[in-house]
Amino acid sequence: MLCRTGGAFILIITTLMNIRSTLMADPMQSKRRAAEVAAYACLDSAYFAELMDCFLSDDYRLAQRAAYSVSMAGRERPDLMEPHIGSLVDQLERKDIHDAVIRNSVRILQEAEIPEELHGRLMDVCFEFIQNRQVAIAIRAFSLTILYNFSRIYPDIKKELRIIIEEALEYEKPAFVARGKKILKKI
Repeated sequence: MLCRTGGAFILIITTLMNIRSTLMADPMQSKRRAAEVAAYACLDSAYFAELMDCFLSDDYRLAQRAAYSVSMAGRERPDLMEPHIGSLVDQLERKDIHDAVIRNSVRILQEAEIPEELHGRLMDVCFEFIQNRQVAIAIRAFSLTILYNFSRIYPDIKKELRIIIEEALEYEKPAFVARGKKILKKI
């Protein structure tokens, strides 16, 4: 069976895959293995749930390895990601997880339909991320996009977002500056 994942087609052997074992099988994670796991998870909601269990695991290495597969699968099948949006927001508030988990969570959330009951929590954590220069730049850039998306629903945050971006531009890395300038033009 062929499955499309991230613009590439991957041959999936239609036998059952143990996602946990597959993610942990190699000494180093590979993009190919992550894509295979993502494509497999996209086949069925039960497989997707198994991948999410790995992603939400307290096993630091397992969660890290599952992160990229979750990101690819979530982009390919947002319908399967929808029931797990609350879990992604929960991950952002944890301090004991790998940056890959947070990075891929905000990557997904910047494109997802966020349930209204999670708006406040997600905005709070994203504002914390963008103001903390110790947070990885990709996490901060994705958080800017999430906040911009919320500014279209809650125009009152535009002023705060504008001030934070304008004050940070001269000190920030290129990824933050580029994303910040694009957002400033839109707000």
